[in-house]
Amino acid sequence: MADALLEVRKLSIDFHTARGTVHAVRNVSWSINRGETLAVLGESGSGKSVSASAVMNLLDIPPAQIVSGEILFEGKDLLKASQEERRALNGKRIAMIFQDPLSHLNPVYTVGWQIVEMMTAHGRPADAARARALELIARVGLPEPKQAMRKYPHQFSGGQRQRLMIAMALMLKPDILIADEPTTALDVTIQADVLALLKELQAETGMGLVLITHDLGVVAEIADRVVVMSQGEIVEAGTPRNIYHNATHPYTRKLIAAAPGKGAVKHVDAAAPVLLDVQKLRKTYGGFTALNDVSLILHKGQSLAVVGESGSGKSTLAKTLLRLEAADSGAALWKGCNLIAMSARELLGVRREIQMVFQDPTQSLNPRMSVYDLIAEGWDIHRLIPDKVARRRRVAELLEQVGLLPEHAQRYPHQFSGGQRQRIAIARALALEPDLIICDEAVSALDVSIQAQVIALLDDLRKRLGISFLFIAHDLGVVRDFADTVVVMKSGEIVERGPTSLIFDNPRHPYTQRLLAANLDPDPDVQAQRRAAAGRAGA
Repeated sequence: MADALLEVRKLSIDFHTARGTVHAVRNVSWSINRGETLAVLGESGSGKSVSASAVMNLLDIPPAQIVSGEILFEGKDLLKASQEERRALNGKRIAMIFQDPLSHLNPVYTVGWQIVEMMTAHGRPADAARARALELIARVGLPEPKQAMRKYPHQFSGGQRQRLMIAMALMLKPDILIADEPTTALDVTIQADVLALLKELQAETGMGLVLITHDLGVVAEIADRVVVMSQGEIVEAGTPRNIYHNATHPYTRKLIAAAPGKGAVKHVDAAAPVLLDVQKLRKTYGGFTALNDVSLILHKGQSLAVVGESGSGKSTLAKTLLRLEAADSGAALWKGCNLIAMSARELLGVRREIQMVFQDPTQSLNPRMSVYDLIAEGWDIHRLIPDKVARRRRVAELLEQVGLLPEHAQRYPHQFSGGQRQRIAIARALALEPDLIICDEAVSALDVSIQAQVIALLDDLRKRLGISFLFIAHDLGVVRDFADTVVVMKSGEIVERGPTSLIFDNPRHPYTQRLLAANLDPDPDVQAQRRAAAGRAGA
């Protein structure tokens, strides 16, 4: 085995806060070799991203303090390097893909300018930088690279922004790429393409890949070794196969048990009354058709999943139903009344009955409001729960239901991880006890155990209160566990629909078949068999 490119030795990091010292990373050691993929597996708060930020010199000191340890790159301790030496390394020799692309792309510059700057800042000619940017934008799966270069971050979907971050990180062919949840927001087909791209680049350049993730399917597909972190410590290490089949630590076993896609398939109650009847809904943006005669029926207590790649029209459908976007034509009958034709006054009365959990909690949660105020805001608008003691008790209950602590109510969104912010958004939607919750990738950023907990919570609400769900997702394992009916969208149209069991066991449309084939299995042996079968089919 080649000498380690990067070695973290006995690293300990504390955060000094008003509530006391948090031991975020405790005596952590791992290494990465040339051409190797090391997966750092664990949930939010386990210390994965903090240790990676220390490698990149991105920790705010204070409140952070590196208590002890070494970070050796080619034998030199990065913790003792000067700022000039770190700037020469970061981006060029060691690059990082961040979990939240919207927070790391400048909204006032085109994405092309930002990607090109990555190379020109390290002395590359502008013409060569633009050619390299066009090449990588195409390789990460974005259509029309020249047009994409001229657009701004807000003009892309969440998954597309993550692809742009990947292109930016790969610009200078780094020796080490640290990828912090790089495929969380991606469609299954694009995820498969990006993982294949990363492996291809490793073969070309010998790049070492440190993959920070909570997705066991991604680990099974690409990792050579795994370290499992919990509460700032490494609790287990080994190959993906040994970790999956022979885990010894209770925390690791809990993660494996929570992996989606292994539960019993649910069945729809066709006798339940119709809650929502969408009829030939159309929506265009200029010359682009986002929705083309979309029709579907949602029953009371039903969990209907809408799947498809970025740009298929899933989120546009949700926003049009909520009147956040204006439909060009068609109808959406909510309890017999057309949502599309309602006046603003009529619509306000329906708002309590239909809630939405958006894909990106950074955008949907007001950064100036505390968690308590965010959850209680709906009660103020609809004049509910006037008693302050009852409000505090209900907020505490909602936070516990989504896996947070009651004391988190006094904090602000920026004090939480991406997955924790999404839990707050779910608690906010549940506060009004609506008849329908539209979930736009609501659990994609959550840890597997919290994801399983939230899915179980949503399913319990569906059974107990008769809440219906329009569940937009790209994680087909979660869809299989939660939905009783699946609608498949492509290019603004529904190409297949049916009970979950039928869609997963006997998909008819080639597009549906391709989506299912790209879905990753958490069992490394199963995933290896799929890779081999795909290789034989490609040959």
